[in-house]
Amino acid sequence: MTRPLRFDTLAAHAGVDPDPVNGALAPPLQLATTFEHTPDARTPLGYLYQRYDNPNQRQVEEALAALDGAARALFFATGMAAGTAAMQALPPGSELLIAGDTYFGYRAISEKWLPRWGVRHRVVDMTDLDAVRAAITADTRLLWAETPSNPLLKVCDIVALADIAHAAGARLLVDGTFATPVLQQPLALGADIVLHSATKYLNGHGDAMGGSLAFAADDDFAAACNELRRFTGNTASPLSAWLVLRGLRTLPVRVERHCRNALVVARFLEAHPRAREVHYPGLETHPMHAVAARQMRGGFGGMLSFEVADGAAALEVAGRLRLFVNATSLGSTESLVEHRASIEEPRVVSPRGLLRLSIGLEDPQDLIDDLAQALDAR
Repeated sequence: MTRPLRFDTLAAHAGVDPDPVNGALAPPLQLATTFEHTPDARTPLGYLYQRYDNPNQRQVEEALAALDGAARALFFATGMAAGTAAMQALPPGSELLIAGDTYFGYRAISEKWLPRWGVRHRVVDMTDLDAVRAAITADTRLLWAETPSNPLLKVCDIVALADIAHAAGARLLVDGTFATPVLQQPLALGADIVLHSATKYLNGHGDAMGGSLAFAADDDFAAACNELRRFTGNTASPLSAWLVLRGLRTLPVRVERHCRNALVVARFLEAHPRAREVHYPGLETHPMHAVAARQMRGGFGGMLSFEVADGAAALEVAGRLRLFVNATSLGSTESLVEHRASIEEPRVVSPRGLLRLSIGLEDPQDLIDDLAQALDAR
């Protein structure tokens, strides 16, 4: 019996074989918007129209399914498109449980648009299992967990949440964008769906947008999400699919470096007198460090946040940084800083003094030197 391929090998090979025409190892970029079919609309070569399916999309989906251990993966134009499809696929009358510190875009969708689609939402602390159990009703169809969360780096117990959801006849969706499949395998821990903003670590170079849903079962819910993608036009461009697939090839080695750098920076900040409340699950002082250590493997990610001791000075600190770039997004090669409260307006949940850091691939001492001069200046 052939041994299953290990994760790093899957990342290097999944989705593509050598081109059967010319032997090329890199897949061709196929930009065609339409494909030949028979007069009665049969598709003997498997493709009809780029919005429905296309060769580059199919390749990246095969790779994403392999990395998440999924029965099926769907690739979308953005992470928001992927997450919104999961919400829209809920039947009218359903209830969604979502955490208060979930990515602000999904909170906005829940508050403004879910009621128009006949779906209710309730906010619950997903790190408090008793609160989750108390919040579930007969109408609950989906628990939405983000772990680690953005930007407070809270950690949810995936195994326990899956048990709670399944006992109530609901599904568990885990947003694993910060962790990536390298560090966390939600489906293996009992989740039903994994969401990624592929724009971030999966692409890893800041030059393509995308999102994905990976499903433990290729069931009616997966089919509904696929149909929504097709008819709402949320299919990604072939170029984005091609670039994300390229990014997956180096994902394990990049994430290893992101993790190593982030832990060094987090320990520096934890010891600095002008930094407080350092949020990083790799620190032993993190309230959910034990859970993170149990369900994450090989590191705790490249994202962290901290609060400036004088909260009003957070913007000044961000403005003094020279190597860190003030920019949104995360997971690329360069280090970024963002004052989350400014970005979240008007649905602010982040403390006003909080700065979120996406730790890149630079030498960590250079990052520490930059933070030190920004924090120490008066």
